[in-house]
Amino acid sequence: MIAPTNNPLQPLQAGAWRSLRRVVTRAVERLRGRPLHVWHHPAFHAPLPGLEAQAGLDLRRADLALWYLRDRAAIRDDRVHLPLPIPWLDLARVHDAALLDRFDDADFLADVFAVDPRDLNVEALVETIRVSCGGTLAAARYALAHDGVAMNLLGGFHHAAPAKAAGFSPVNDVAVAIAALRADGVRERIAVIDLDCHPPDGTADCLRDDGDVWIGSISGVSWGDLPGVDETVLAPGSGDAEILKALTSLLGRVPEVRLAFVLAGGDVLADDRMGTLAASLDGTRQRDLMVADHLEGVAQVWLPAGGYHRDSWRVLAGTGLALALNTRRPVGRGVDPLRLHFAAISADLRAGALGGDEGGSGWLDDGEIEASMGISRPRATRLLGFYTVPGFEYGLYRYGILDALRRLGYEDFRVEIVPADRGESGDRFRLFGRADGDDHLLVESVLARLRVGEADVLYVHWLTLRHPRAVFSDRRPRLPGQEVPGLGMAREAGELLARMGERLGLAGVAVLMAWAAEEHDPI
Repeated sequence: MIAPTNNPLQPLQAGAWRSLRRVVTRAVERLRGRPLHVWHHPAFHAPLPGLEAQAGLDLRRADLALWYLRDRAAIRDDRVHLPLPIPWLDLARVHDAALLDRFDDADFLADVFAVDPRDLNVEALVETIRVSCGGTLAAARYALAHDGVAMNLLGGFHHAAPAKAAGFSPVNDVAVAIAALRADGVRERIAVIDLDCHPPDGTADCLRDDGDVWIGSISGVSWGDLPGVDETVLAPGSGDAEILKALTSLLGRVPEVRLAFVLAGGDVLADDRMGTLAASLDGTRQRDLMVADHLEGVAQVWLPAGGYHRDSWRVLAGTGLALALNTRRPVGRGVDPLRLHFAAISADLRAGALGGDEGGSGWLDDGEIEASMGISRPRATRLLGFYTVPGFEYGLYRYGILDALRRLGYEDFRVEIVPADRGESGDRFRLFGRADGDDHLLVESVLARLRVGEADVLYVHWLTLRHPRAVFSDRRPRLPGQEVPGLGMAREAGELLARMGERLGLAGVAVLMAWAAEEHDPI
């Protein structure tokens, strides 16, 4: 398989179009007068690689939506905010101490997220939980202070009750935010409009004693009577027409409020792994536009809630487009935000920081210093004649690979570059990380420059992505060729290889077709 690395548009043309689009988009935004502020944190990518294949949950959803909205100039960099972890004091306004005391318990967290406890990096997962809740509270405070529209790219954990965590909902961020606002002195009426496929059972329990909160819900399943909730349960398989009809009726019953939380669930899509409804992407966009228009002039906080479908990130990105640009323009099928993000990083990376031509200005590693002193070692000092060890490490850092691995429980990373074994052309690189007192091999690949037809390509003899801290189980069975579970980073690895081929001036990436050890798809 050969994947081209070059954009069909020349860089100057692509850049010019992108700049023109930003100018036009911002002009429209100024006319509309509804700037969108967004809360996002790198930790929104939860350290749960085994959950993606198991539940259909794309852990990159927040990242993909953010990168897409940035590329489409729907949001500006100065309107993207980094949330702080929610204080434990604010969590305790809603949740029992006995529940919060269990946040250092891997078995408890594993039960909430339906994963094996041996796969968890508890500290990193708790960081994800706390910054997501911090984002919901910060967005609410901003919306109230500016009568504005805010979106937190991870949140809407509506199944968590005061003494119970369940259904991927460790705590109830909406209830916690409302309790914190009440402590701030906010006394006005607040609405929670829950458009997730599943009912807000935990939210109803958390807010049962706040008489100034109105909760409305449209869902596709019934979990019994929910006191205090204006609930509409649709029949399984209900599509856009039924959902939008029910929404029109629900919006007509929303009282006058000072602030509204909107859970714009992505699990209403047809074929969602956990859902029962049959909405289309265009239908979810119409839904969001209807709610935004109805709430015009009201402070608003939008949250993604559930989504267990490959298009869930498109629902979230579509929510951003609806709020910022008031558009039904679809999120294109040919768009890959991960590719856009990696391409932008690559364009910003200086060649000298990664390596460079032999004799160039790249950083020297220990092997090159020793070679200059007449010390000979049977190993390559540059990967493919370009990347030095420190340069390659720096590239992994800039692309976010090392931080993602850190959140899986590894540290003290080390790159090794050596010639390929006899019988294989090219070079071998290995990435090691330390965990639990041992060094572990995390990534290994053999790469070469190869002539295919009339073109030179980056040839991948093989690539393995390894997560030795994880374990196989009924929830995460061994796949063909696996010695240990995968890292859940096959897409990132593919994009990294494409950027390497592009930087080296090669026509594409050629891969020997094989089963990917972590996603059961050809890399």
